[in-house]
Amino acid sequence: MDASVVGDLLPRDRRREQAALVVPAADREMSYRDFFTTAYKAGNVLRFLGTSETSTVAIEPQPAPEPLLAFLGAAQLGATATFDPTADARLRLVGVEQEAEYTPPSGAKLAVYGGPPESPTTVHWEQQVWSENPGFPETPVDSDATVLRANGEDYSHADLLAAADEVVDAVGLDGDARLAIRTPLARPATVVGLLAALAAEATAVVVGESEATVDADAALVTDGARPPEPAVVSAGEVSL
Repeated sequence: MDASVVGDLLPRDRRREQAALVVPAADREMSYRDFFTTAYKAGNVLRFLGTSETSTVAIEPQPAPEPLLAFLGAAQLGATATFDPTADARLRLVGVEQEAEYTPPSGAKLAVYGGPPESPTTVHWEQQVWSENPGFPETPVDSDATVLRANGEDYSHADLLAAADEVVDAVGLDGDARLAIRTPLARPATVVGLLAALAAEATAVVVGESEATVDADAALVTDGARPPEPAVVSAGEVSL
């Protein structure tokens, strides 16, 4: 798919019942219809909470749909996401079991998923997302804008999409394929794997560092790993 920014991978006319995302560790699966619609809602929630193109959203790198949807929500706004929950950020998203570990500074927000928060000042992520508008308004975003910050490096929309194209080509992804993403969420390669699957209209199976056997045709792995999938590309082979 021809895309210049991450949000271009989420067109309404591609919403359908095929699985877009599978997270075996969380026993979660989302169709393209649900995944795209929830990504739109995530962007609307972040906007409502004050996120803009100058903001950073810090996300706990847990293998679950919510962190990935928060990344896509931030990307649609032109904001920067980081999977470092300790980073200075306009909003921090963590699992509800970690709520007590974080106290947001003045002007910032803490949001949790996986259950209702203890503090009345903490945002209940799922509740806010559920109640949001299922459509996302057109928002201009620069392809050279930083969309992801990881390990002290900034990655633009163009950087991640170019790397995603490399993954698609390396393993021959198409709409019938399932890509096992066997890299930690804190690494940019995981986001690249998700974007590659979306670009090819394939299914992303987010495995993380687990060695579990999953239903997949291809894999994106950490360097040196030997997964069971027949087609493999390592993170070190991707231009990031």
